[in-house]
Amino acid sequence: MQTEWIWGFGGGLMIGLGAAIYLLGNGRIMGASGILGGLIDGSDRTKERLAFIAGLVGMPLILSLLLSPAPATHLTGNLSVVIIAGLLVGVGTRIANGCTSGHGVCGISRFSLRGIVATVIYIGAGAVILVFLRHLLGLI
Repeated sequence: MQTEWIWGFGGGLMIGLGAAIYLLGNGRIMGASGILGGLIDGSDRTKERLAFIAGLVGMPLILSLLLSPAPATHLTGNLSVVIIAGLLVGVGTRIANGCTSGHGVCGISRFSLRGIVATVIYIGAGAVILVFLRHLLGLI
C-alpha cells in the first residue's frame, strides 16, 4: 500500500497547527516570507521571528536524522534550477506581499479574497512553469 501521501498530510497538519499557535500566541498572521523579510531587512528582529525561522529550518533537519530511510522527494538534482526557483519564489513573495503560508494557509482559512486570488495565481503560475520546464525544455 502506498503511504507517501501521509508525509504531505502530516506536513500540512503541522503547518496549520503552527499557524494557529502563531495566531493565538501573538495575534498575528503567520506569513513565513514576512517573518523572514523582517529579519533580513532589520525592520523586526524579535525572538519569536528567530524561533519561527529556526523551527522552520531545524525540524526537517532533525526529522531527516530520526527517519531512516528519509522519505523520497522529487527535487531535481539540477542545482541551478533549485537556485533560480528559490530566487523567483523570493521575488514573487515580495511582489504578492505574502507567500503560501500567509495567503494560502492563513488567507484562505479566513476567506480573504486577496489570499484566495494570490493562491490561485501562484499555484497556476507554478503549474505553467513546471509544464514548461519539464515537458517542453526537459530541465526538471
